[in-house]
Amino acid sequence: MPSNIEANLPPTNEGYGTHEYWEQRYAAESDGTTFDWFLSPAYLLPLFEELTSDIGGDKAKGKGKEARILMLGCGNSGLSEELYDAGWTNIVNLDYSKVVIEQMSQRHASRELMTWQEMDVLDLKYNEEEFDLVVDKGTMDAMLTTKGDPWNPPEKDIKTCTQEVSEALRVLRKRKGSKFVYFTFGQPHFRKRYMQNRPGFKLTHKEIGPPEGFAYFMYVLEYDGSDLQQ
Repeated sequence: MPSNIEANLPPTNEGYGTHEYWEQRYAAESDGTTFDWFLSPAYLLPLFEELTSDIGGDKAKGKGKEARILMLGCGNSGLSEELYDAGWTNIVNLDYSKVVIEQMSQRHASRELMTWQEMDVLDLKYNEEEFDLVVDKGTMDAMLTTKGDPWNPPEKDIKTCTQEVSEALRVLRKRKGSKFVYFTFGQPHFRKRYMQNRPGFKLTHKEIGPPEGFAYFMYVLEYDGSDLQQ
């Protein structure tokens, strides 16, 4: 069931960056509601094939399908469900909204290998090197809603987004194929600053469409072992 977007908008864009807004929004939405800000889960499946193609090699399951995936700020997106049903079953979903985590945990109880955890993306309660792929689909965008000059965001926004990426890289396994991937409408001159100059990781980005609509981008920080060569 798609979300009634207009009925759940915050009074100002800054509301998207508050915990209170999301708790109230999810509590007000009907059971079974799903919402993806942009890029449908089905549209992204071929990209996940590409992103996980060099992770592991369990031929019985399908190359890359055994990747351990962490979803940052999962909300009530349908992406994890779509991935799970396509064969990526080792997925950990987290969000700082207790309401949505309880909703999604109950909704997907039959998908027993997928887990849901209440957690802040800025303070991940995991050990180092636990995941092969860490995914942000619009979560950082919700942190960047402060009014002002987008070329010179407030220091608090810079610190928050930088911390999110640092935590993501901390829990990534330092081996071939490990990646942090960020899907966003944010153009490179506004977003690269949060991911640049990360020892051991190579940053790439590309426009991913869809061809008939607004431009969206995929940023990838892939482990390349360069930190071991210093």
